Amino acid sequence: MSDALSGLPKPDDPNLLVGIETADDAAVYRLTDQLALINTLDFITPPVDDPWWFGQIAAANAISDVYAMGGRPLTALNIVMFPIKDLDPGMLKEILRGGHDKVAEAGAVLAGGHSVEDPEPKYGLSVSGLVHPDRILTNAGARPGDALVLTKPLGTGVLFNAVRAGKFPYGELEREILPTVAALNDKALLTALRFEVHACTDVTGFGIAGHALELARGSDTRISLKYHALPVYPGALEMYRNAVTTGSNAGNRSVCNPYLTMRVRLTKTDMEILFDPQTSGGLLFALPADRADELVKALHVAGIAAAARVGEVGKGPAVLEIN
Repeated sequence: MSDALSGLPKPDDPNLLVGIETADDAAVYRLTDQLALINTLDFITPPVDDPWWFGQIAAANAISDVYAMGGRPLTALNIVMFPIKDLDPGMLKEILRGGHDKVAEAGAVLAGGHSVEDPEPKYGLSVSGLVHPDRILTNAGARPGDALVLTKPLGTGVLFNAVRAGKFPYGELEREILPTVAALNDKALLTALRFEVHACTDVTGFGIAGHALELARGSDTRISLKYHALPVYPGALEMYRNAVTTGSNAGNRSVCNPYLTMRVRLTKTDMEILFDPQTSGGLLFALPADRADELVKALHVAGIAAAARVGEVGKGPAVLEIN
């Protein structure tokens, strides 16, 4: 998308507070001195076969962009692509039920949407939210001396593929992993807003390395991730060691490589978790280092058990280090 948009005239509107300049999670437009509108959209192909879980995960994934900007979701519209002549319409109903349930859980209103016939099912949401213009979180606010806190584990990409390949049991995925994947990031945001958060992004398709690099480039800082502090879903590293991977890992690695320095010795296989594409991943917060451990404890109290301090922010240039 960024390559396709390059060269087009940039919007000349002082009320557009966040646009495409730093590949942030959503657009933000000032309505008044006290109110700004967040706009985002996201849709995905099915990560699992169960249509209700698909709807839940896709909706949580889309809504997360509003939380990543520091806002609260207000309305949502369905985005649906479905082969209505080839698959049971009941499956579509279950997808939409899952999405509806998640939007309602977020306290937002599902107000319609649009559908097209397509050979491969796809589902997501266009979401609008609200935030105070002075309280927007972006991926361009990290400061030297900050620490990084991540709120969900890594590894959804390889685990979803492993289930399809018959190398990881679906029952374990549904029982141990999908509830966290489908969980909203609302509690994480509300907890973090009690602290002096300087920047935020959610970790999705570009993996932890790609989104940390966006944070580095947006903030013109050096980001250092502590590999062994990263929370990882059970079985994810094992699946990489069993030669399971995703179609996105190579591309994510290619984007990061020019800016990436490895300062810890890892096998090529164990490095793959850095580039694993997340679906409905966690929030990555940058905040003063002396408050980071307190935030992690507060997140644990809020029920976000995987929250961990995973890195540090230093002076630029914009590079990514793995320690």
